[in-house]
Amino acid sequence: MKTKLLMTWDIRPGLETAYLNFVMHEFGPALGRLGLKLIEAWYTVYGDAPQILASAEAESAQSMERILQDDEWQNLKEKLLHYVVHFRQKVVPSSE
Repeated sequence: MKTKLLMTWDIRPGLETAYLNFVMHEFGPALGRLGLKLIEAWYTVYGDAPQILASAEAESAQSMERILQDDEWQNLKEKLLHYVVHFRQKVVPSSE
């Protein structure tokens, strides 16, 4: 069964341009190399919610577990944390 990784965060003020460059040129492609398919990303403009909600999908729960334990994922997440605050992640079954 496919499994989703749900991630939320807020972009650090003043780092918006650097964040966008990182996400487009490094974060997104690295997810693909790890075996995750980025399936959606939402930007909250108004309200009391995380600024970004993104989800990526793995082919199975076992694949997701392997990916999240991989050093490349840990390094990628650490780089993301340079640009964002309030990062959270949750693994859930995919509805597809």
